[in-house]
Amino acid sequence: MSYFTGKVARVLFLGTVATLLLAATAFAAEIGVGVGCVSGSSVRMRSGPSTSSSIVTTTDKSTVVSILEDAVDGWVKISYDGNTGYISEDYLTVDQDGVFTTYGRVNADGVCVRSGASTDSKIKQTVDESTTLTVTGFTNGWYSVTCKYGTKGYIRSDLVDLVDSLSSGSGSALVDTAKQHLGVRYVYGGASPRGFDCSGFTMYVYAKYGVSLPHTATGQWQSGKGTKVWSISALEAGDLVFFCDPSRSNGKACSHAGIYIGDGQFIHASSSRSGGVIVSSLYSGYYNTYFVGGLRIL
Repeated sequence: MSYFTGKVARVLFLGTVATLLLAATAFAAEIGVGVGCVSGSSVRMRSGPSTSSSIVTTTDKSTVVSILEDAVDGWVKISYDGNTGYISEDYLTVDQDGVFTTYGRVNADGVCVRSGASTDSKIKQTVDESTTLTVTGFTNGWYSVTCKYGTKGYIRSDLVDLVDSLSSGSGSALVDTAKQHLGVRYVYGGASPRGFDCSGFTMYVYAKYGVSLPHTATGQWQSGKGTKVWSISALEAGDLVFFCDPSRSNGKACSHAGIYIGDGQFIHASSSRSGGVIVSSLYSGYYNTYFVGGLRIL
């Protein structure tokens, strides 16, 4: 659950100095000027600063959002989970200490995690789109973050969408991430966009959502993570799917793995003649015959 650990107050003017600092960059319109916490239940984010404007989405109590502009005429421009809009300042508090805890999802590839809140600071790591991380504070338009394997640093706030949890929208988002690699060639032992094998592909995609998986189909099936799903009809988008062809499994529990994308289809790195990352039907003879089960982790 998202929460603030520092003091909070009603949304007020955040300071001329901070505004000038942000305006000095080419990305000032997208960079946050603060972080707020929704104080009401089912608060509507609207497309404009008016109750007559269309509803973009609704936000729940205690949701942490990025504040893009100071309050004007009772409305505050915010962004949350990839959406941008306005909410009434009556339903928003603003963190005053720059210390809080929530989650974020990177919205671009090759984003730098830096040692300080500045583009002049040393690059500690780079992360790609859809990578999830923990956000622990805000300073001068930058989030302090903790990455999957413990790297701590700073990312400019316009490059991270705040979300309520690491699994927020994860099923469909994970499928979208997997589809970005359609056509990538099959490489035995591969686990990167330069080439995947079946378990390397599922491991790579799930790592984008903070889930560490072994680099074998059997290891993933027997990892103890998530909940097992035994019928194709019960699968949901984003579930792992597993197969066992005795002629290929060498006595192991599984010989192949993929990701269910809905409508009876799954995406996987295939070693077949038309191989690489492709979409296949779970109801085709081969995959239906050797289907073992699914694994719901997110």
